[in-house]
Amino acid sequence: MKRIAFHNRDTETKEIMDILDAEPSLITFVYGPINSGKTTTISHLLKELPEDYAPFYVNLRGRFITDYEDFLNVLFEIDEEGEIGNVTEYVKSALKDLGAVSGIPIPINLFERIFEKKDKSKDMFKYIEQFFVELSKTRTPILIIDELQVIRDLKIDGLLIYKLFNFFIRLTKELHLAHVFAISSDSLFIEDVHSEAMLEGRCRYLMVDDFDCKTTMDFLNKYGFSNEEKELTWDYCGGKPVCLVELANAKINKKDVESEAKKFLKIITSQILSIFDGIALGKVEYSEKALIDEFKNFEKKELVQYDRANKEKIFLVERNVLFIDPTQRTIKPQSRLNLLAIREVVRNA
Repeated sequence: MKRIAFHNRDTETKEIMDILDAEPSLITFVYGPINSGKTTTISHLLKELPEDYAPFYVNLRGRFITDYEDFLNVLFEIDEEGEIGNVTEYVKSALKDLGAVSGIPIPINLFERIFEKKDKSKDMFKYIEQFFVELSKTRTPILIIDELQVIRDLKIDGLLIYKLFNFFIRLTKELHLAHVFAISSDSLFIEDVHSEAMLEGRCRYLMVDDFDCKTTMDFLNKYGFSNEEKELTWDYCGGKPVCLVELANAKINKKDVESEAKKFLKIITSQILSIFDGIALGKVEYSEKALIDEFKNFEKKELVQYDRANKEKIFLVERNVLFIDPTQRTIKPQSRLNLLAIREVVRNA
C-alpha cells in the first residue's frame, strides 16, 4: 500500500515556528474547517522540532470526559515506577528518556496524591507549573491540547475551561514559561473564545484552511493526475485534504477519479437532505424555508459576511454543513462538496 505523504504547509509551519522562536506570551488557538489538516500539520511539525523544545500533545478527540479523573488521565502520562522526592529531581530523571509523549509525565504517587486533595485543579496546575519551570532551564515547553471544546461544558466547582484559560494565561502572558496551543474544529467554540473578555489581548488565532488552488495542483501532480482530472478534482473537492487523499488513493488503485468524486458529492448531498427528512418527521425543529434561505446565500457566492449568527446558521454549523470564522465574521460551507450539495438542494427545493 502506498502511503500518501504529508504535503506542503509552509505558510502555517512558518507562522508556528515564528511563534515558537519568540518568548511565550499569548495562547494560540488553531482553528479551521473540519478535516482541513490542523492536527496533521501540528503533528508533522512536532516531529521536525529541534531538541531545544519539549512538546506535550494531549488529544481529547473521542474521549468521554465527565469528571476530573477522566481529564487527568488524559492530561498526564503516569509514570508507574517514578517516585518523587521533589519536582527538580523528577524532571532531571524524566528528561533522560523524554521522547514523544501524549501527556505531562507525573509519578504515580503524586498523581494519586492529587486525587486526595479537595481542590484538585490547584494541585494539578501547581505541579505542571513546577514541572515546566524546571524543564525550561534546558528546553522550551510546548503544551498542545487538541479538540479543547470537548470539555467546554465540564463543571467541577465552576467550568473547568475557565480554570484552564486562567492557567494558560499564567503560563504564557504572566510567566512566559511555555507555549500553549489549543486546537479546535468547532467554530462555534472558537466564536465563544473570541468573545470571551478574559482572553482579550491574551491570545492569537491561527487558521488552518483547506489548500489553495496552487497547492492542490502541486499535490495532484505528485500522483499523476491529468489536467482534466485535476480540474475535475478542484471543481468537486476544492482543496479539502481528506478528499484529495481519497482521490489520490483512487488514482493509485486505477479507479475512475470522476466516479469517485461523484460518490463523495452524493454522500454529502444525502447528509444534507437528511436534515429535511428530520424536519418532516418532527425530529428537527427548524423550518425548511428558513434553512433553504440560508442556503440561498451560497447560490452565487462561496463566502459571505454575517452580522449576527442566527439560530439557523448555528444549527447548520453544528451539523458541520457551514463553517463560521468569528475573527473575520464570515461564513462558508465546510467544503467544496458541501457547497455543491447546498446548490443542488436549492435547485431542487
